[in-house]
Amino acid sequence: PPRPPRVLGLQPPVTNLSVSVENLCTIIWTWNPPEGASPNCSLWYFSHFGDKQDKKIAPETRRSKEVPLNERICLQVGSQCSTNESEKPSILVEKCISPPEGDPESAVTELQCVWHNLSYMKCSWLPGKNTSPDTNYTLYYWHSSLGNILQCKNIYREGQHIGCSFDLTKVKDSSFEQHSVQIMVKDNAGKIRPSFNIVPLTSHVKPDPPHIKNLFFQNGGLYVQWENPQNFISRCLSYEVEVNNSQTETHVFSVEEARCQNSEFERNEEDTICFMVPGVLPDTFNTVRIRVKTNKLCYEDDKLWSNWSQAMSIGEKPNPTFYITMLLIIPVVVAGAIIVLLLYLKRLKIIIFPPIPDPGKIFKEMFGDQNDDTLQWKKYDIYEKQTKEETDSVVLIENLKKASQ
Repeated sequence: PPRPPRVLGLQPPVTNLSVSVENLCTIIWTWNPPEGASPNCSLWYFSHFGDKQDKKIAPETRRSKEVPLNERICLQVGSQCSTNESEKPSILVEKCISPPEGDPESAVTELQCVWHNLSYMKCSWLPGKNTSPDTNYTLYYWHSSLGNILQCKNIYREGQHIGCSFDLTKVKDSSFEQHSVQIMVKDNAGKIRPSFNIVPLTSHVKPDPPHIKNLFFQNGGLYVQWENPQNFISRCLSYEVEVNNSQTETHVFSVEEARCQNSEFERNEEDTICFMVPGVLPDTFNTVRIRVKTNKLCYEDDKLWSNWSQAMSIGEKPNPTFYITMLLIIPVVVAGAIIVLLLYLKRLKIIIFPPIPDPGKIFKEMFGDQNDDTLQWKKYDIYEKQTKEETDSVVLIENLKKASQ
């Protein structure tokens, strides 16, 4: 192409600006020095990405950046004679790289990865909108300790999510954690658009649960001793201690620096931690659990808690026989009390609200007996009258007999 016209006072633009991709997400721009530059000029190159992000002035004729290839990325480069940012560089030359071909709606969504206990990485995603339910996915990964791009073999499904896990062990005494893991997910048939992600090794770290070693009461407190998860040191972790007592009360204590000055604990182990929970009574039954997370002293991310540890208990456990007996006795006592109360209420009701007497019944009781007595007297009078008439008849006959003689 024809050279752009040279502006007075400015260096000519760089030439042969090109872009390429290494590994999965490493974008590299290279260029040649400008032609016809002033011999008295010590060339420096001013460059920035779109929207003037990440400005840089350096003597190298290349620039690289780790970036997910999910969107179009452009770099502009110009030449100048000093490191002074206020100096106006040459005409800027731009070179862009576009994402892989394919329907953007077919790419997987919510691609996320977590580094578990600095031992293995677990990535998960959701299928894209325009994809078949039987699509077979493949995850590729790369980091600075690998020579080649590797394929993840442990594909699994959890509900709607699809995932894959691969070994990723922390390398001691190196700058391994300052690097990132590059991820790409696509299908075997090449029908969906690949999706990319870059996972910094200083974030998205989830430790394993700690291990509780000892519990005991002393000086009005409950002492808890536990062991950190492997691969972590104490200063890089924060803790939460959960205490659940027999009164069904749960207390959670945040612990940033856990140390106990007590002879009963092992003092020679760096990964053994101690914390004193105040105000716990020895005559109560207490259950303790602990979880940990990374802190910002060593990592950029402090949001991922481990799972809760195995619970450990101390104190006198309530006798279940007593509660079972009470559960059986209480309903019987309540039922008996209800029966007695109902009977008492019935008698009380009679006393307070006596029944109203039936006038007809009272009249019958009062006069029914008297009518019977009157009837008896009437029968007696009739009998006396008949007896008297018979006696009078006999006397009359005897007098007639005497008169005829």
